[in-house]
Amino acid sequence: MIIVSACLAGLKCNYLGDDNSHPEVVELVRKGLAIPVCPEQLGGLPTPRIPAEIQCKKVINKNGDDVTSNFQKGAEETLRIAKLVNCKKVIFKANSPSCGFGKIYDGSFSGKLIPGNGITTELLMKNGIKIITEKDL
Repeated sequence: MIIVSACLAGLKCNYLGDDNSHPEVVELVRKGLAIPVCPEQLGGLPTPRIPAEIQCKKVINKNGDDVTSNFQKGAEETLRIAKLVNCKKVIFKANSPSCGFGKIYDGSFSGKLIPGNGITTELLMKNGIKIITEKDL
């Protein structure tokens, strides 16, 4: 079973309360081959929510609040789901502080990307799960 970012599956769960629908991801879910998850919602954050980025290994929202614990909880819940469904691969939203793989925003809220991974991506990788983003499809 594949896990996918819920926003890529067309669910309105991104920080703006919108989706990042990707036709191939939507089709995987429709066929029952993938399960959509939103680590940020699983971590207890509302939708819509204040944008957040990783700064010095903490996740800080644009208001300056530390939301690291929400991101960690969401990562742990996503891993729990992955283990339940024997997930070996995920398709995550690129650049996200939860789901980004290879590149994430630099924490300045300026749109600049730096090398790095989101909180959930890191945890899943440590547990042997392969990560790709919608850009790899």
